[in-house]
Amino acid sequence: MNENKLNILIAEDDLNLGFLLVEFLESRGIDVKLYRDGELAFNGFKGGDFNFCIFDVMLPKMDGFSLAKKVKIVDPKIPIIFLTARAMKEDKMKGYNIGADDYITKPFDEDELLCRIMAISNRLDFSNATCGKICQIGKYEFDFENLSLDFNGQIKRLTTREAEVLRMLCISKKKVVKREQILTAIWGENDYFAGRSLDVFISKLRKYFAEDSTVTIDNITKVGFILNC
Repeated sequence: MNENKLNILIAEDDLNLGFLLVEFLESRGIDVKLYRDGELAFNGFKGGDFNFCIFDVMLPKMDGFSLAKKVKIVDPKIPIIFLTARAMKEDKMKGYNIGADDYITKPFDEDELLCRIMAISNRLDFSNATCGKICQIGKYEFDFENLSLDFNGQIKRLTTREAEVLRMLCISKKKVVKREQILTAIWGENDYFAGRSLDVFISKLRKYFAEDSTVTIDNITKVGFILNC
């Protein structure tokens, strides 16, 4: 996806909300197509070139869960977010069991939705872009799959969370990765304590790159971090 622009299919029967979502996402440079019922959405998906889906659950003609199941048959790897007023645990579990990447309940914050979209797409970008290959960071070789950082044959084993943070920075090398994007994607929440934990992990990662002065993780105050190398 980092070579192809995000093209999102939205299935939402509340047209006022749907139009607001389209306007917001398009203002962020994302292509969006809105459908107002499940059948139209599925037909649109089959005839389109979408790489991301956002579904309401309570849709006319075909509910969002049924729609997601049919879409997953066509493209098992398509990322799906449910955006719905149905907040019961059973509904959330059903959504995730179908294969949803996220389940967001209404009302919601548009910026948070965007962060979650980008976090999911970045995660998929990394797996697609690397295809098991090593990510070069200065004189270091980062192997996310094996949780390792190699410097001239000296292997440093990373924790899962350290590797996940480094992966997100590596995806967007030399670009700002927002704090809330990292926190939402990895910690699942954006609060004070998660933020403090993130700062600790960034400090640890900086120490791991101490042998190569060309590698830095720069802090953009109250915004995010940039991996430079």
